[in-house]
Amino acid sequence: MPQKSDIEIASTAGMLPIREIAGKFGFADDTIPYGNAKAKVDFAAIGKSRPNASGKLILVTAVSPTPAGEGKTTTTIGLGDALNRIGKKAMICLREPSLGPCFGMKGGATGGGYAQVAPMADINLHLNGDFHAIAAAHNLLAALADNHVHWNANPDLDPRRITWRRVVDMNDRALRQITIGLGGTAHGVPREAGFDITSTSEIMAVFCLAQDLTELQERLGAMVVGYTRDRQPVTARELRAQGAMTALLRDALLPNLVQTLENNPALIHGGPFANIAHGCNSVIATRTALRLADYVVTEAGFGSDLGAEKFFDIKCRSAGLTPDAAVLVATVKALKMHGGVARNDLLREDSAAVTKGCANLGQHLAILGSFGVPAVVAINRHPADTDAEIRAILDYCRQAGVVAVESRHWAEGSAGATELAREVARAADSGVADFRLLYEDELDLWEKTRRIAQKIYGARDIAAPFNVRDEFSRLQDSGYGKFPVCMAKTQYSFSTDPQLLGAPRDHIVEIREVRLAVGAGFIVPVCGAIMTMPGLPRKPSAHNIQVDSDGIIAGLS
Repeated sequence: MPQKSDIEIASTAGMLPIREIAGKFGFADDTIPYGNAKAKVDFAAIGKSRPNASGKLILVTAVSPTPAGEGKTTTTIGLGDALNRIGKKAMICLREPSLGPCFGMKGGATGGGYAQVAPMADINLHLNGDFHAIAAAHNLLAALADNHVHWNANPDLDPRRITWRRVVDMNDRALRQITIGLGGTAHGVPREAGFDITSTSEIMAVFCLAQDLTELQERLGAMVVGYTRDRQPVTARELRAQGAMTALLRDALLPNLVQTLENNPALIHGGPFANIAHGCNSVIATRTALRLADYVVTEAGFGSDLGAEKFFDIKCRSAGLTPDAAVLVATVKALKMHGGVARNDLLREDSAAVTKGCANLGQHLAILGSFGVPAVVAINRHPADTDAEIRAILDYCRQAGVVAVESRHWAEGSAGATELAREVARAADSGVADFRLLYEDELDLWEKTRRIAQKIYGARDIAAPFNVRDEFSRLQDSGYGKFPVCMAKTQYSFSTDPQLLGAPRDHIVEIREVRLAVGAGFIVPVCGAIMTMPGLPRKPSAHNIQVDSDGIIAGLS
């Protein structure tokens, strides 16, 4: 059982040269090292394929998140290591961490205990600079839009109808609404504007869905930055911006190669949030891994109602991917919270609360089942869990006809997840997956949104003010009706109320606005009080981070 912090464990791990990691899977010559421990994977490797071979695709998702934690990323890493331990050729694919959560409340996103990817500090703090490239490309387009207005260029972009905000990879509530262009005519046209966090940028979504540089440039050019005075859309292509943005993103589009603490390969690429974006790593990284490995373990953000639904309905739809199995991560503490136990009382044994909280687990299993993907429940065991509480989850899953496995990867690494690996490999190899999407392209946008709310969230219906309903109709009539829907909603509940835990039914999903993302190829209904620019908590994680005289970082977790 770990006695050290995550960063202490990571800093003492026996890391191998990154080319040696790539050599295990036959693409050492197709890496571009960023120092000794990180690399970019060249397009030569991305195009490589074993004849008539493609890996099994395994999605890791979780129950609705709670402050007690679920360990989805940790489980993804532990499972990938365990698959390699039992003789499978497995690779993991993760998203890149955002600086916002790292310095805010959630902390880093490199796993924990003995199931981590490394180098931990590098991955959590910038990695190979992809987020900065995305932010630069996004803000270049914002600058070009304001410059277009300043010079009265054609088309006549109305400054009151510029929809393209700026981004920064930080939680900064003061930037949500700002005024720009002050100081006279030399400084531009005064107007209201604002910032979102980089993870929510449409460029981030485009970056993660494009399959090559050509598609990337095409999608960038299609993005709508605003409207003319007669409400005609103005695109990045009309501002002649897509070439320069693609130049900024050229190197970033190459997937990042790192390694687990057990020296297995991991591709970490792209980082959209799942509560306000589509929550999946890049298609390029996933496809590269599927060509190089027999099993690919990837994750999608938050619970299956957000991350998995978007993975299936947006990423798989766009890229033509077919998942073979899913892993649903649950913890005793999370299920106790969903069963009504207060956070301060979670260390007290309460099997009855665990059983009650399994209603949340059950709804997530139903979601995965609705997509035709076989699921294995991974019980991510923590030291404070009791055998009786673990049995409560096992009994629930047994009655539901679902395989559940206790896993101790956090404390024991791959050795603690071998049973999970065998069950997941068995599910992926079984051929029982009958993958299907939740809705067809032809269903109109309002009905797609309603279907997600009813079938995934358990809602009675959706509701929106007249102006939002009118915007849905306008988007439908403007030719965007075939787009999928990317819901922006709280991750903590199936409803739009983050305090409503468990498995609420018959609630109303309130939609306050809808955004168009032409380059990404979806629309974004924004629900409840969800923010596209988070704020820092009262005690941000940034307060705990220090660097000693040797440059060693402490306090990052």
